[in-house]
Amino acid sequence: MTALDDKINECFPGLVVRKDLVKAVKGNAIVPSYVLEFLLGQYCATNDESSIQSGIETVKEILRKHYVHRNEAGLIRSNIREKGRWKVIDKVSVDLNTDKDAYEATFANLSIKKVIIDSDTVKAHPKLLVSGVWCIADVEYEHSEDKSVEPWILGGIKPIQLSKFDYEAFLGARARFTTDEWIDLLFQTVGFDPEMFGRRSKLLQLMRLVPFVERNYNLIELGPKGTGKSHIFSEFSPHGILISGGEVTVPKLFVNNSSGKIGLVGYWDVVAFDEFAGRQKRVDKALVDIMKNYMANKSFSRGVETLGAEASMVFVGNTKHNVPYMLKHTDLFEELPEKYYDSAFIDRLHTYVPGWEIDVIRGEMFASGYGFVVDYLAEILRHMRNDDYSNRYQALFTLSADISTRDRDGVNKTFSGMMKLLFPADNATEVEVEEILHLAVEGRKRVKDQLLRIDSTYPETDFSFMAQDGRKVVVKTLEETEYPQYYHKRAAAHDGSTPESAGDVKGASTSNVVQYAGEAETDVVGPREGHKVFSENQKGVTFADIFWPWLKGATNIVLTDPYIRMFHQLRNLMEFIEMIAQHKAPEDEVTVHLVTCADEAYPEKQQTNLIAIEAAAGAAGIKFSWEFDGTNRIHARHLVTDRGWKISLDRGLDIFQKFEMNDAFSLANRLQTYRQVKAFEITYLRSV
Repeated sequence: MTALDDKINECFPGLVVRKDLVKAVKGNAIVPSYVLEFLLGQYCATNDESSIQSGIETVKEILRKHYVHRNEAGLIRSNIREKGRWKVIDKVSVDLNTDKDAYEATFANLSIKKVIIDSDTVKAHPKLLVSGVWCIADVEYEHSEDKSVEPWILGGIKPIQLSKFDYEAFLGARARFTTDEWIDLLFQTVGFDPEMFGRRSKLLQLMRLVPFVERNYNLIELGPKGTGKSHIFSEFSPHGILISGGEVTVPKLFVNNSSGKIGLVGYWDVVAFDEFAGRQKRVDKALVDIMKNYMANKSFSRGVETLGAEASMVFVGNTKHNVPYMLKHTDLFEELPEKYYDSAFIDRLHTYVPGWEIDVIRGEMFASGYGFVVDYLAEILRHMRNDDYSNRYQALFTLSADISTRDRDGVNKTFSGMMKLLFPADNATEVEVEEILHLAVEGRKRVKDQLLRIDSTYPETDFSFMAQDGRKVVVKTLEETEYPQYYHKRAAAHDGSTPESAGDVKGASTSNVVQYAGEAETDVVGPREGHKVFSENQKGVTFADIFWPWLKGATNIVLTDPYIRMFHQLRNLMEFIEMIAQHKAPEDEVTVHLVTCADEAYPEKQQTNLIAIEAAAGAAGIKFSWEFDGTNRIHARHLVTDRGWKISLDRGLDIFQKFEMNDAFSLANRLQTYRQVKAFEITYLRSV
């Protein structure tokens, strides 16, 4: 157990569970995670290993005896008949039989229907009437000679969700965590190991929770397959429902005019559309029109009556092409079904989560530490839907006057949701508020910038905000920084003309704004002094790009980096040597000297690896040597060459995020340009 796990157990006793237990218990049971965690939270909410193992066996026994597998439904029905009563775990849905004027329940896996259920139970749990709820239910069997009477009787029912929680205790416990610890706790709660992801990746994935904490929030995430886009909406909360984008109808989603029955938006906090992308999908235009009105006005019509609802809308789908292809040839919404590829629909989206920045999920990425029992956090998030944090930045920052009301609403709702998730007690620092505001503006900017490509009537917007000290922060999306040659593109005007590329955002002064790496510098020949900032998750960064122009012609290079110890750090050093070997002339010799610190934990392994690098470098005409700083106090990381250049490195060579090093068929393993980087800065200075 880590120190964070200890703190989690101490601050939230009985409300957390070790996340790897869910996988261990689930087996072949096709049951949502929140159902399993409900049981694990009752029997395994502890850090005592013997109690955990005992609890696991208890939960497995409960699932073995009471969870209904479809292929064993006949055996369970027989048990109920023979014993007269049996407890089952199943998904229960209810419908009103108007002929009998009675509510009847259907058990999905048990395959029994027309089970009489009393009105009070239905009123207490109205979601039984829409798509069903997972429950622990007592089912009885009583045979009758009357063939019209069903033998199944519902003795009792308990939806698998918390009945109460202490919100003030939640806020008090949150105050004991640092921001990084809290982010890691939330990240472990949704099932992933925080050590495998950078801060930006964590925040982007936690944005998937905003629809649960913010009413009428419209989010879209498009990206490659296998990045876990739909995981949260299918497994995380009993207040959200994931449906296939191709199975939606107006009666199912909004209202059935003939029966008056309200659809999904009236019963669920979040309605998520899976596999939403696909140009060839058949879509009802009437559905799109009603959805656009609902997303804008939070209401829909039933005949002459207008109804309101609070459900947030989420659209997730896969992209077929990579980002530079889409930016060059089409846009980032190219995979939307044709009838949704509509500027009015797209403009109602509050944020666009860039799914391509999130790595394909691998086995080692899943959490083994402690996180909230997801149902507990789901109830907390639902409680916070009543709060509004959208004005919490206004004392520190002012949005550009160029940002329209609709853009401002998108920014404010994303900001409010992220603040509720990370700072429910409103205790964020100015730096943290700026980080969240920047992310919120970026998400809306991504939507608006693509609208400029689709509809020429949309004006360019200065997506920036001003700090109290007069500092102007111009927000750019990461893909704008990576692919500036393709990013700024306008739709053809109605008269057939094409506006000029918007190289500089309207009204954006960059006189006091840091320039981000990736921006074209075609007017510059050769290396020059300067400062570059690289954003987290940025791709296309190689040692050759950021080092070689300043190292070219050098015969003596001194690298000072105290952290050349762990395997990935030593591999970075080897790739630095490889870069020099590839770019120098074969007949030239180069001396590379490393000043670092000894690894106190594994000094022999460090020495062995450095000796191996020395031998490999020698074969390419590179004389590699090293020395250990005896004080272990060096902190500044830099390169110095005999050509008069000093390169200051805030992260040293350790600029890449974790990737699969053992996969010989991974491009990220083979080529640096396909890896995501950590956020880092680099400064080039003339030393003479």
